[in-house]
Amino acid sequence: MVDTAHPGDGAPRAADAGEDAADPNFMTSLARGLSVIRAFTEREPNLTIADIAKITGLPRAAARRCLLTLMQLGYAGSDGRTFFLKPKILALGYSFLSSAPLATILDPLIEQVSGAVQESCSAAVLDEDDVVYIARAATKRIMSVGLNVGSRLPAYCTSMGRVLLAAMPEADLNAYLARVPLKPFTERTITATDALKRELERVRERGFSLVDQELELGLRSIAVPIRTASGGVVASVNVSAQAARVTCPEMETQFLPRLLRAAEEARVLLVRSRGM
Repeated sequence: MVDTAHPGDGAPRAADAGEDAADPNFMTSLARGLSVIRAFTEREPNLTIADIAKITGLPRAAARRCLLTLMQLGYAGSDGRTFFLKPKILALGYSFLSSAPLATILDPLIEQVSGAVQESCSAAVLDEDDVVYIARAATKRIMSVGLNVGSRLPAYCTSMGRVLLAAMPEADLNAYLARVPLKPFTERTITATDALKRELERVRERGFSLVDQELELGLRSIAVPIRTASGGVVASVNVSAQAARVTCPEMETQFLPRLLRAAEEARVLLVRSRGM
């Protein structure tokens, strides 16, 4: 649940919480502990105190105290030199999933889509500047980075991310574009702000996003929004496939209709479950 499969990124630096720390209600120790947890990734499951300090920006002594506290609570372990997360950490993510109607509703729907098209299907929400996976049905591993529930990817070059960005109010989108560096992951990645804005407008007009090898060469994905009864976008769902196996037109003809049906079913179920 804490996999931060975000190419090139580590945990949020605890030192970046300076403004929040001025709030008398802000718990610096909790913020530090959470930054330590998020430092662990699929690529770096074992970290030393020095590693944690570098990734989070914490003093080594503070990083050590956080790790030892996590060990005492059963959330982390150590082999004597490095530290690692233990299965109990999954309870933190499960608390969200078990209380979130979206994840509960979308999980069987994406399983159905994945089974029908025989490709990986996922659902995600926007969290800060990334998309976070809340449900996933994978038929095979098609990316170099493993994706699971809780994984994070940049919003600007992913199909689900673009669906969610396209639904943002203009002021929020402009703030996002001013804040987030558009790094190229492949030679196809859109890295110019004006070009990305044009693509997001196209997503709004078409009602879906198709991203062709912008996050990783050989990977194509297509996504649609999950809407509430009032039309607000609360999540997105996608199908991903290897570019060598499925063309872009085939993505639209084979996958898009099933995604749209799943999105409509999710909208109806959300209304029934929570009146959203």
